[in-house]
Amino acid sequence: MRHLQKTTKSNFITYGIVILTAVIIQILSSAGAVSSLIGGLLVPLCAYMILAISLNLVVGILGDLSLGHAGFMCVGAFASAFFSKMTAGTMPDGLRFFFALLIGAAAAGLFGILIGIPVLRLRGDYLAIVTLAFGEIIKNVINVFFIGRDSSGLHFSMKDSVALNLDSTGEVIVNGPQGINGTPKDSTFLIGMFLLLIALIIILNLINSRAGRAIMSIRDDRIAAESIGINITKFKLMAFSISAALAGVAGVLYAHNLSSLVASPKSFGYNMSIMILVFVVLGGIGNIRGSLIAAFILTLLPEMLRGLSNYRMLIYAIVLILMMIFNWSKGGGRLKEMVAERLRGLRKPRTKEVK
Repeated sequence: MRHLQKTTKSNFITYGIVILTAVIIQILSSAGAVSSLIGGLLVPLCAYMILAISLNLVVGILGDLSLGHAGFMCVGAFASAFFSKMTAGTMPDGLRFFFALLIGAAAAGLFGILIGIPVLRLRGDYLAIVTLAFGEIIKNVINVFFIGRDSSGLHFSMKDSVALNLDSTGEVIVNGPQGINGTPKDSTFLIGMFLLLIALIIILNLINSRAGRAIMSIRDDRIAAESIGINITKFKLMAFSISAALAGVAGVLYAHNLSSLVASPKSFGYNMSIMILVFVVLGGIGNIRGSLIAAFILTLLPEMLRGLSNYRMLIYAIVLILMMIFNWSKGGGRLKEMVAERLRGLRKPRTKEVK
């Protein structure tokens, strides 16, 4: 009971930090104290924080290293942007954005299940490589599709927009490498913070539930968990698909903040996945609140230091190093345990598994 009360108190502190941050930033923004550069980062900031806590569910709670988070974000972004573009003007903006959120989360979650079924049999570096490949494949596949519509319906091509053969009333929805233009800008900072709060509630309640304890037991000792009857595949797939769906929600938020959505390496490539992983590692592997703080600081810090043009990246690098040292000295969440486990595995002689 005491542990439950402590956990509940910790969760409410995390919710309170998010709500208080949203209120303070909204007051500063209304007073004109937030610059246009910082203001333009507020919606992406919410998306990055959702991505950080959702990836921590896989890396910190499940104990698997995934580098395909940008791919799930890309799926959610393009699925929702396609829906919004197709239904623009046919329903109220708020209702359309609500359905776009559901579609983006469902599409990313479905891809999480489809990718997770074969991939989650792998572990460690092999899982990281395969999920990284998935993220790159998704981005490149989207770039070869041309989709348009006219009075006769939808047209698809993998050649160019001319090959769609649209009539005079037709318009190109997905224009290959040029992406989707004219996506409704429905995302706002308050909506982003509300979605972040919902994502936090989902993740923290999952962690403290029976399913969450089963997931953490798989992380700590897979063989022991399996020996007491825990369905390894079921719970790993649950964590992976929920994480992917939340990444899809972040993608929806990100897509509806842009007038032009392009599947570029900068937005959905390898570097994006690494940046999200940096948020998780520096905030503390398994530490949900730490991931939020790391994403918040590391997203806003470069812009806040823009006036110090000659020393901006130097200060940014120093902050990264200090955060890493601070986390390591405190135990770093799961970081020390994962390193120690890897070292023990290298020292142990390999033996054949008994089937």
